[in-house]
Amino acid sequence: MRVGPARAGGEKQQHATACSRLGVERIDQGTADALTAAGFVDDERTDLRRRPVVFECGSDVEVSEADDFFADLGDHDPVADDCQAFEPCGDGVRLGRIAELTQQAGHIHRVCWVRVPDRQSHEGRVWAVLGEVLTAIVTPFKNDESIDYERFRELALYLVEHGSDGVVVAGTTGESPTLTDDERLELFRVAVDALAGRAAVVAGTGTYSTAHSVHLTEEAHAIGVDGFLVVTPYYNKPPQRGIVEHFRTIAAVSDKPIVVYNIPTRVVINIEPETMIRLAEIPTVKAVKQANDDLAQARRIVADTDLDLYAGDDNLLLRFLELGGIGVISVHAHIVGPQLKALIRAYREGDTAAAERIEQELAPSYELLQLQTNPIAIKAALNLLGHEVGGLRLPLVEADEGEVARVRDCLERLGTLSPAAV
Repeated sequence: MRVGPARAGGEKQQHATACSRLGVERIDQGTADALTAAGFVDDERTDLRRRPVVFECGSDVEVSEADDFFADLGDHDPVADDCQAFEPCGDGVRLGRIAELTQQAGHIHRVCWVRVPDRQSHEGRVWAVLGEVLTAIVTPFKNDESIDYERFRELALYLVEHGSDGVVVAGTTGESPTLTDDERLELFRVAVDALAGRAAVVAGTGTYSTAHSVHLTEEAHAIGVDGFLVVTPYYNKPPQRGIVEHFRTIAAVSDKPIVVYNIPTRVVINIEPETMIRLAEIPTVKAVKQANDDLAQARRIVADTDLDLYAGDDNLLLRFLELGGIGVISVHAHIVGPQLKALIRAYREGDTAAAERIEQELAPSYELLQLQTNPIAIKAALNLLGHEVGGLRLPLVEADEGEVARVRDCLERLGTLSPAAV
């Protein structure tokens, strides 16, 4: 697949020089007519993770509005310049699909932030540059509580191959409170190296100290992560205007996207909708992980800002999609990643019944997450499934015998673990 300036003849050529256009060309076939090419882009089964993508647009590709879209496939085919060939799928939807495919192929930084209609009904929303399913990856430990970086690498690759568009490293699930700065940065390096552009690496760089957060963000930027997860400052309880200045100061040290992490149950204070509107004015603040089940607040984020809304609790995903959310930053994607992708795809395609059915099938997974403080239960589940992520660092402790039995029961009901022999 080649992404570059669209080429067209006659009147189209003149128009192409007057506006920014994106061209997509199949390079695995000598020629193909426009309908075949359009079908390639539209086909939901198209997967570019193992296909070559060649960029011919200088340093970046700018995906602009739908009326600036053009697809060019097969230079010598007369049908390729026929716009009628693209009527079966709206150009805006196809534009979003091209952005999705390009990011899927691992060129996250080569596609600029875009405003295009998405697959369902969220016209004008920002297409998610980081993806729809981001897994808040656990940090594996060895028996001596040192980090098992090789196991971490293997797990990151496994997640990307099983439904995740990216990983969030050193978040709450990654036990960030007990990681040293050196450990965090090494985890970022390993993730960037392992995924090598195939999927997004979002670095957890937020702390309750603005200066410390700035330092971690600068270091993570230099390592080459794709974005940052920045939590609301905890413990010191800043006023809402202090939260804005905290994010503004962090944003000043990198041009990469920031995901605001609003989790009032852990940090005591909530980022109010009016504050979220102010945060959205910061150019690199692009999304929010909303771990708050107040649907009215989520609705305001979608209505009053251009922020991509991610469900911050797994059980909020479908409700947030219904409000205009983009996806989920997930814990249980460790074990049900493909199901989450299927749920989102079903909803985007208008099959709400299928999305609701998948959500119901995931009930044991939601139950698993409530068994004990995160990430105790998910680590127990991963160990039962053979991923060998080890234990936890104090003050967190491993699941006890009763909790492990309940985790096992949840996995068996999910169908991911065979029942133990009697």
